[in-house]
Amino acid sequence: MCGILACIHHPNAQAYRSKMLQLSRTIRHRGPDWSGCVVVDEPVAGDEARGSILCHERLAIVGVDSGAQPLVSDDGKLFLCVNGEIYNHRQLRKSLKDKNIKFKTDSDCEVIMYLYREHGADFVNQLDGMFSFVLLDTSVSPHRVVTARDPIGITTLYYGYSYTYPSAVYFASELKAIAPECERVHSFPPGHMYDSTRKHGEEFVRYYNPSWFHTDEGAPPTNPAELQLIRETLEKAVRKRLMSEVPYGVLLSGGLDSSLIASIAARETEKQARLQQALMAAHEPKSKVRRTEGAADKGDEEMLTAWPRLHSFSIGLPGSPDLLAAREAAEFLGTIHHEYTFSVQEGLDALSDVVYHLETYDVTTVRASTPMYLLSRKIKAIGVKMVLSGEGSDEIFGGYLYFHAAPDKQAFHQESVKRVKNLHTADCLRANKSTMAWGLEARVPFLDKAFLEVCMNIDPEAKEFSKGAHQKRDADGHPYMEKYILRKAFDCHPDDLEAGKKVPGSRPYLPDSILWRQKEQFSDGVGYSWIDGMKEHAEKTVSDEKFAERAERYPIETPDTKEAYMIRELFEHWFPSDSAARTAVRWVPRGDWGCASDPSGRSVAIHDAAYDADKAKAE
Repeated sequence: MCGILACIHHPNAQAYRSKMLQLSRTIRHRGPDWSGCVVVDEPVAGDEARGSILCHERLAIVGVDSGAQPLVSDDGKLFLCVNGEIYNHRQLRKSLKDKNIKFKTDSDCEVIMYLYREHGADFVNQLDGMFSFVLLDTSVSPHRVVTARDPIGITTLYYGYSYTYPSAVYFASELKAIAPECERVHSFPPGHMYDSTRKHGEEFVRYYNPSWFHTDEGAPPTNPAELQLIRETLEKAVRKRLMSEVPYGVLLSGGLDSSLIASIAARETEKQARLQQALMAAHEPKSKVRRTEGAADKGDEEMLTAWPRLHSFSIGLPGSPDLLAAREAAEFLGTIHHEYTFSVQEGLDALSDVVYHLETYDVTTVRASTPMYLLSRKIKAIGVKMVLSGEGSDEIFGGYLYFHAAPDKQAFHQESVKRVKNLHTADCLRANKSTMAWGLEARVPFLDKAFLEVCMNIDPEAKEFSKGAHQKRDADGHPYMEKYILRKAFDCHPDDLEAGKKVPGSRPYLPDSILWRQKEQFSDGVGYSWIDGMKEHAEKTVSDEKFAERAERYPIETPDTKEAYMIRELFEHWFPSDSAARTAVRWVPRGDWGCASDPSGRSVAIHDAAYDADKAKAE
């Protein structure tokens, strides 16, 4: 991940450079390793001056020595700023018809320019990764600009317009970089690209149209749940995301999703460590040993890790459910585990900064982001630049406990598709901005395009579950609980699968206590008193008089609790415009399914027993 900022078709680009550099500094936390800026003038008729400014704040993970941006093509006509990672960049390089291209860097992003040169703007679907980019083509007049955001919106991107410079269009990784200059700001839609050559009002076009994308509008899919395919596709998704030249780790809450990612990553890290040792024992040249490739790049040199063992990281209030479960998972997997605690007061002290970095006032997102924000600072302090995370699984498999209340499988699937489509407003936003506040990149294997294609086309009947007295069990005695098919896909021994037979001493992916652990809901896992602390603080800081006038003060997305009001005040301090307020999206529970207005799991009746038990342990 990095930070990108661009202003295209500005009437006086050269003079505006200093202002753009000033704006770019506001997102330097995303890219503390290097800063770059280019200004490209555009010949126009008459005396009018016009041009584009591209700024980049770099976080160096791939092509560390040579990948500074903006990138410039071999003929000097294409300019590129990218935020993100292209996992299949080596395959894409090999696919290019022009074999005379002189690549200037080892960056995974440079190939984007040459794909564009061969295919035009239609190349975006070939990219496998998480990305936002701005590409400037000076070979045509007027200069062409192509901008795109990854299919699900794992990376963040905004665009805006200024009344002062009506011909200009702004793009930025974060709202704060363009809000001071633009009266109109918008969230760039995921899975879309912007093409400046298209007719005014039609510049945005959707390029990502997977087979599952519109299944919420008609009959639900009917594919059976193929457990082996689910398992193998997720393993491949994790492998390709280990593409790194710097130390990496995994966020480990002790829940199913993060623990599965950690289990796969630990095995892959161990494999690469053995390879590294073998190469060194064979006295291979240093340059070969340090070469880093994506492990999924078949036929290429295998990826070599920076550390011989996987590092895992967890955070919570003292004695919280997540800390205890993460400790158990880490011990089983053999990771080097780092456990951190925070106090309610430390979380409250960080709230203003959290809202500044998140650029949203959604209560659920702010609750969950605060511990992640604090943890990310700790992780970055020990030299880690990239972590794997488990976002997306609950949306794909209907893992949130309220899904049990879906009236039928069609409604279940519709809600699942809706949540996946809206991940960029909540979980992806949290994972990206909470970590990037400290220059830490989070990668999310569950949102791999191939994995989505498999799992979003499964008959939702296979994903449905029940609770309480109605809950059934399978032949192995395991309950048909939330995310059952994902759990069952990994209820086996990986060594046995590789060998095709029982391997003496082989271990399962996870212990049953983790593999079949009930889902903790929305921030509850870090400690139940965290949400309680936020609510109590809001009651003390927001007067009844102020709250009674909330509709007059905030007619856009009026807060319905004092906690929401408190967070909205923090947002308004940093982003006072109505346009900025409209970029935020609130997570709204399914009231028509009987869900409480507060999305915390404790407000779900079926979670009460688990809450009471864990609360008793904590006390």
